[in-house]
Formats: sequence, structure tokens, C-alpha cells
Amino acid sequence: MKVNRIIALQLMLSMMLIIGITSCSKKSSTKNSSRATGWNVDSKKASANKKQEAGPGLVFIEGGTFTMGKVEDDVMHDWNNTPTQQHVQSFYMDETEVTNFMYLEYLDWLKKVFPPTEENYKNIYEGASPDTLVWRDRLGYNETMTNNYLRHPSYAYYPVVGVNWIQAVEFSKWRTQRVNEALLEKNGYLKKNAKTLDVTAESNFDTETYLNSPTLAYGGNSEIVLPGKYADKKGGIRTPKAGKNGKVIQPTNIYAQRSSGILLPEYRLPTEAEWEYAAAADVGQREYNIYKGQKKYPWSGSYTRSGKRQSKGDQLANFKQGNGDYGGIAGWSDDGADITDEVKKHPANDFGLYDMAGNVAEWVLDVYRPIVDNEANDFNYFRGNQYTKNKIGSNGKIEVVTKETIKYDTLSNGRIVARAFPGQIVQVPVDEKETYLRQNFDKSNNINYRDGDKQSSRYFDFADSESDTKKVKEERAMYNSPRHNVTTDSLGRMVRKYDKSNKRTTLINDNIRVYKGGSWRDRAYWLDPAQRRYFPQDMATDYIGFRCAMSKVGAKAEKRKSARN
Repeated sequence: MKVNRIIALQLMLSMMLIIGITSCSKKSSTKNSSRATGWNVDSKKASANKKQEAGPGLVFIEGGTFTMGKVEDDVMHDWNNTPTQQHVQSFYMDETEVTNFMYLEYLDWLKKVFPPTEENYKNIYEGASPDTLVWRDRLGYNETMTNNYLRHPSYAYYPVVGVNWIQAVEFSKWRTQRVNEALLEKNGYLKKNAKTLDVTAESNFDTETYLNSPTLAYGGNSEIVLPGKYADKKGGIRTPKAGKNGKVIQPTNIYAQRSSGILLPEYRLPTEAEWEYAAAADVGQREYNIYKGQKKYPWSGSYTRSGKRQSKGDQLANFKQGNGDYGGIAGWSDDGADITDEVKKHPANDFGLYDMAGNVAEWVLDVYRPIVDNEANDFNYFRGNQYTKNKIGSNGKIEVVTKETIKYDTLSNGRIVARAFPGQIVQVPVDEKETYLRQNFDKSNNINYRDGDKQSSRYFDFADSESDTKKVKEERAMYNSPRHNVTTDSLGRMVRKYDKSNKRTTLINDNIRVYKGGSWRDRAYWLDPAQRRYFPQDMATDYIGFRCAMSKVGAKAEKRKSARN
């Protein structure tokens, strides 16, 4: 027995020694050497596994599959909501609609950096300002909202309206710059408070400009753009200490990069598929790997009133209950509002998003078409891709917009907007260098792919070898929509040419965008997340607002799950 014990003890010690050696060798090999080359690498960099943090105001939406376009009621009986099975990647979305307070922060920044008193900048502020005249009605007295809704503190946390699609996109771009600017400052790559004290039209921050050429950010001011952990007390580059061999190795990659994991992806409008997926929030109906039925509204159940004991009978969204009934009778208000309402006044859906039905409808990123073509793609569906690249100047470097080179576009309604702000990189369409022999895209503008281009027209002859080179006549185009034109004469006066042709057959064109969700002006029919409508991208209303989204990088889920969950 004693001998057996000794043998067992020896075996146990041997096993412990083998396990220890194996684990040590495994630990050392993964920590100090590359799995690709075996070279010694910076262990901190090699083991870095930063998870993306949610940007300010955003809520995580775990992606998945869902039936897009499936509505409970379809009184129109058209093909606008043909159900298709789609998959959406995980992303982030604003908890609430963008409020007047948030948008005024944007306007105040523009007013400070690009003073409208200067002739060259006056159209920047004016082009970004919401159209407050959307509240007017020929047979209604709404001047109170016209004068007060945007700026009065009583409406500070109400959703901003009077904003067209283009303005919503520009706000999203601005928000990206300000959030990343603050993150770089927090991590020591930008001078403290430069974003408020030192910013000017010629010296401001743009994320893409910083990533492509950090020394061009803030107009190339080295006192503001800092080398992070290599910065000395005066803001210069600190000289590193000499190594054991006496040599001094100068630091590289002193500025933040994408690989640093500090900068967030861009804020943007959500795609139609993302918005509908987030609004439906079918995750609340999940049982194992299946959804228990289809939701009619963003909340569970087939009714617009709450069934909970504490709030029984209360409306779950701000919408129009009937003809002339926007908020019930005095003393018993159905939804607590007659126009828009303060955000977060109604319960959130199962993703934690507020007002995904009612209050205001919301712009999404997509160009409108009557169908969603899931045969071409059923993953992150989006129509509206226009691929661009950075413009390279004659000196071989990226070209940045300056005060002298800023350009403006005149919209069909006469409003003038800046194409890009000073400090941003000039963008040009991709060309054959990027598209040659590619299978996934062959041109810059893909809005009309499989619907709207000449090949999808009923007049296109596939048997005719010359059809590719022929121009489809205007009256035989797929979408024969009105073509309004705005020009400027020799004296600088705006000349508006309204299309009065009686041969137009549709309102659909490449400048028509989708908006989703019901609003305070809509009946309950439009509260269904799958309902979809369209509106010109350069026009605004008193019932369309927006919220931002952000793509998620990395893993699909934030927490690991098993099938049992």
C-alpha cells in the first residue's frame, strides 16, 4: 500500500509538472509571439481586444433575421409591402428622436464656426436651419408653433421637425465629428477645450481628414493636434529614453488610428431594414429560436391602449385617433398631446427605443422604390449606395475643402446647402480603378440597380445588341416623374422652373426617400412598423423627424448566449 501511494504521488507530481510546462509555453507563445510569423510583437497591441462602446444617446440593437414588409392591415392592396425575409447586422440606434435641443446645439456650432454675417458662409447656417413655416396651414391658426416650436424651452425635448432628409444627413455627419473630437481630447490626442476655444472655419476637426492626414486637422495646428502618449508638457513629441544599446528609437504611429480603437464609426440615418427591425422589436416575442407571431405595433398586442393595471386604457403612442381628434377631450387626454410630444413620454419597445410609433415619422437612408428586391440581396438591404473616394490633388496629397473652394448646391425647392464644410476631404465618384472586373459593384451610383435603370425598363430590348448604347427617351423612362429646375441668372437672381407637364405618370425618382412610422398627424394604420411611405429629400414637413444609427463593429452579440437562452 505504501509503495502504491508513492507511485500515485509521483504520477500526480509528474502530471502537474507537464501541465505547468504546457500552460507556460502556451501562454508565452500567445502573449509574446505572433501566431502568424512567430516574431516577437508588442504584447499589449497583440492582445488588445477593445469592444466598441455605444456612442452618446445610442442603444444596442442585436441583429438577426426578420420578415420585412409584413403588415397586419393592407387596405391599399398594392405591392408596396411585399414580405421578404431579411437579415440585419447588429447596430446602435438613438434611444429617442433627435430633439430641438440637440439640433440647436448643431446650429449654435455652425453659427459660431461659420458666421452667417460673412458672405461666404451665410448659406451654411441658413441651409441647415429647419423650415419653421411647415406649421402653417391655409385654414388653421398655427403661428404659435411657427414662432416658438424650434427655440422655446418648453419644446426643448420635443422632436425636431421641418428638417429635410439632406439636413438630417448633414446633422449626422456633424455629430460624428463632435463625438470623435471629444474622444480624441479625452485620450490626449487633442488639446483640452480646443473644440470650443480654438475652433474656426479654417481650423476645425473632421474624422476622415484626421485619419488620412492628422497634420491637416485643425488647419495643421500642431499646438492642438497632439501625439497622444508621446506628447511632452509643451505639446511637442517627447524624446524617448535610450535603450540598453544606447540607441534612441523614434516613436511611430504617434497619432490615433482606426487600429487604436478610440474613434467610433460614423453616425448616420438608419436604413429602412434597420429601422423596421428595431421598431418591431420581435425579440420580445422570442421563444427559443422562433418568434411567437407577428407584432402589429412596436409593443405586444393588437391594441393601441395599455392593458397594464397601472396604466390601463392609456394610449401607447401619440397619434391621431380620429377625424378632428388629435388628443382626446379636455380633462381626459387620450395620448397627452395634440401636436408632437416630449420624447420618452410613452413606453419604450423591447429594444429600449422610444416613440418608434407615433410622435413624428422618421427619415431613413433608403431611396424609395415600390419593391424591396430580396432576390438580389437579403443581408443588410439598402438602396441608395453612391460610392466615393478621396480626391487626390496635383501634389499627390488628399485635397481638403477650404474657405476659397467651398461649393454649394441649389436644391429643387431653391434652398442652398453646402456640399462639404471646410476641413473635410473632397469626395469624387469611384472610377474604373475600383470597379474593373469586380463582381459586387461596377459603378459609383447604384441607386437604380435592377429597378429604374434602362435595363429594368419595360422598353429595354435584351435581344438588341445596341440597346446598351441607346439613350432611353425621357417619356419612356422607368419613372417619368416631374423635373423641376432651379437656376441662377447673370445677376444672381434665382430662376425657378416648375415642371407643368401633364405627361408625368409618377412622383418616384432618385431624390425620393423613404420615411417610416406613424406621426401625430396619422391614424393608427400607419403605426405598423412595416408600413412605408416616401417624400422628396429636399422638402420638410411638421410630422417627419429623424433619429441616428451607428454600425456595430465586432461580434454580433454583446454577451455570449447558448441555444438554451
